[in-house]
Amino acid sequence: MTDLRFYSTKTAAEMLGVSLRTVQLWVENGRLPAWKTDGGHRRIPADAVDRMVAEQRHQSAPARRAPAPPARPFRVLLVEDDEHLLQIYRMALETLDPPVEILEATNGYDGLLLIGSSKPDLVVLDLIMPGIDGFRLCRTIDAQQEFAATRIAVVTSLDKHAIADRGGVPPHIRVFSKPIPMSVLQSLVVTLQVSPGTPA
Repeated sequence: MTDLRFYSTKTAAEMLGVSLRTVQLWVENGRLPAWKTDGGHRRIPADAVDRMVAEQRHQSAPARRAPAPPARPFRVLLVEDDEHLLQIYRMALETLDPPVEILEATNGYDGLLLIGSSKPDLVVLDLIMPGIDGFRLCRTIDAQQEFAATRIAVVTSLDKHAIADRGGVPPHIRVFSKPIPMSVLQSLVVTLQVSPGTPA
């Protein structure tokens, strides 16, 4: 059934939230259809105005924001060639809440590959390992800007003199004596979870 309702230019302007002159211009340029009464007054088909009102509402409606992707868990990479120690570290970290994601490597080469592919938040590493040792691993991580947010903690049986004799590690990297108490390792991870910018 044809809609035979019509609006005056004044009513159309009020409904569309624009000035009377704007509606007159829209009629003149053909954006709104209209006809004139015998008295010279413009009348606009109601369905044309209603359609424009609906379009305005649709355009002004706030866009639905895509849900933010869930934050990934804090990621810890353990680089240690003693698999017994790896198991102890893993058991200590698996009890944390919120949970952490644990990655493992038994040598420096695999550790370096995992650092590049997974961008861990914290790397816990030994210094004496076959192939790429912990000294080289520390310097490599420290020199790359893309790993600037990655914190490093060294756990070693070497004393400070032996470490210095082998070239040392960057001064901002914390060094813990092996074996590190599990409560200290847990506390380190919890602190970094809360304050990611904190030095390890």
